Amino acid sequence: MINKDALAFAVASGGIFTYSVMDALMKGLSITSGAYSAVLWRSLVGVMLLGVVFVARRRPWPGLAAFKLHAMRGGTAGISVLLFFWGLVRVPMAQGVALTFLAPLIALYFAAALLGETIRRTAILGSIVASFGVLAIAAGEVQAQASTEHVLGSVAIFAASIFYAYSLILLRQQAQVADPLEVALFTSVVLSGLLLIGAPWFATMPAMEQLPAIGTAAVLGSVSAMALAWAYGRAEAQVLAPVEYTAFIWAAILGFVCFGEHVSLFTVAGTGLIIAGCLVAIRGPAAAAPQTEAAA
Repeated sequence: MINKDALAFAVASGGIFTYSVMDALMKGLSITSGAYSAVLWRSLVGVMLLGVVFVARRRPWPGLAAFKLHAMRGGTAGISVLLFFWGLVRVPMAQGVALTFLAPLIALYFAAALLGETIRRTAILGSIVASFGVLAIAAGEVQAQASTEHVLGSVAIFAASIFYAYSLILLRQQAQVADPLEVALFTSVVLSGLLLIGAPWFATMPAMEQLPAIGTAAVLGSVSAMALAWAYGRAEAQVLAPVEYTAFIWAAILGFVCFGEHVSLFTVAGTGLIIAGCLVAIRGPAAAAPQTEAAA
């Protein structure tokens, strides 16, 4: 008989891999069409896919309190996703993913400020360790004499992590009033609606040859979110926490295969420190699980 935790770990690993492939597709689309267009069209296709499931299951529409949370998180996650893919065009995938690992740490401080939670000593220690990781990655950029575009990309992804950390706080509040399907669908509805407002100025129509990639990215994003939700519903966060960091490995492989990117020793060392900081910070029964953007 298969161990429950082992099965959940395997499903979560598949979810992280699936999401990493989606990241590679989205980076390619962002390079050719811009991050705004890539995120817009992926979101619209995602709404259609999730909407079909929502209607088929005859789910009730969210109440006013729930929709307010969906609206807030849709806007916050939208800014995060745009900044992330804008930055990912300018930096290697592995480096971009490494910087997103800061989100769970930042979320601990948002939780203290907004939810009145106590910041534990382990969180402070973990933040210090992770800060050295960010400095190591920055040192790598200095040593490599990185271009202005490269530096701006790193800054954009760091900013994306801050917005994503806040969206994790909103996600915790959403989980109290809505199930994962409703959260995913209506967050995407809000995000798509906001992006459509600026579409006449910032978006371009996708070319025919881009449609398969857009559709595949939307499907992979949905599959990943459902896989992670299934896994976290069946195993403790401390069991699944390490699987989140396999995203760096997949990002390094996909970045090399798809874009010819190489991972520097500074990035590897910095990522190791960031991951160590996160694992230290989230120790304890009250700790929040680290999450990737797949949960957005």
